[in-house]
Amino acid sequence: MIQAEISIYPMATKTTSASFYIAKAIECIQNMKNLRYEINAMGTILESDNIDTINEASKMMLETVHNLGNDRVEVVIKIDSRRDKHLKMEEKLDSIKKHLENN
Repeated sequence: MIQAEISIYPMATKTTSASFYIAKAIECIQNMKNLRYEINAMGTILESDNIDTINEASKMMLETVHNLGNDRVEVVIKIDSRRDKHLKMEEKLDSIKKHLENN
């Protein structure tokens, strides 16, 4: 299973808020097959069993923000690919919480 955190930063916009651009980027991937996502305050987690799906979603998000009139967009992607276990993002969080409860 592959999880990737993507953060998109449109540059030189008329406002300091990026929420409109991020919402549009997320809308463009909502119906992709073999892709789950979860929004958080600092980025979006993408999940798939195929790296090509993650790459395609990232590309679509970037292009969407460019197509909204942004000539420059910064993107940060962090990828976690694990082959020994098929863990979904919720299961990874549950594992961390288990350790927190024991302290």
